[in-house]
Amino acid sequence: MNEIIKAIRATIVLWVLVAVIYPFGMLAIAQLPFLSNQANGSLIRNPQGQVVGSSLIGQPFTSDRYFNSRPSTTNYSTADPKNDSANILKTGVSGASNLAPSNPDLLKRINPAIAKLQQSGVSPTADLVYTSGSSLDPHITPESAKAQIARIAQIRKVEPSQLEILIQQNSDRRFLGIFGEDGVNVLKLNLAIDAISKA
Repeated sequence: MNEIIKAIRATIVLWVLVAVIYPFGMLAIAQLPFLSNQANGSLIRNPQGQVVGSSLIGQPFTSDRYFNSRPSTTNYSTADPKNDSANILKTGVSGASNLAPSNPDLLKRINPAIAKLQQSGVSPTADLVYTSGSSLDPHITPESAKAQIARIAQIRKVEPSQLEILIQQNSDRRFLGIFGEDGVNVLKLNLAIDAISKA
């Protein structure tokens, strides 16, 4: 009986430590000012204070008024689960197509995308044609953003130099200067464009 009581006490103590104190402790630490943004989803708000997205998850931008984002095999997980005729969500909400460069299905998707970019006066780059590994990438390369400057400057009636400044301001540099690549957050960049031009 004594051993059973000890086992119950140990179970209760461990439960309180790992199921109550530890999780609530982590939650409290995560809400410290320098961590709360990341802990709460890295949300981006518009000037009215409404949440319009996350800096970690891409959104589809295809209008010529905006910098286009990378294509997505999952349509950035915006498919309606009740009306998913294209089976976008059939295997989950993230992932690459894994189609080989010679695959006819890939060519069927990218050839119209290349033609549309060229028609808009944009030199096609890999980021603007191919999906990312997660298919949710919120970034494009600075080169892909710069390739779109002429089109947006003409439609928005802004100076190309202004757009170049916005690209620099909304670029994320390599982690620690060595890991990954520089990237431009498309949602942040497009919100910055709206702030300077309503055209």
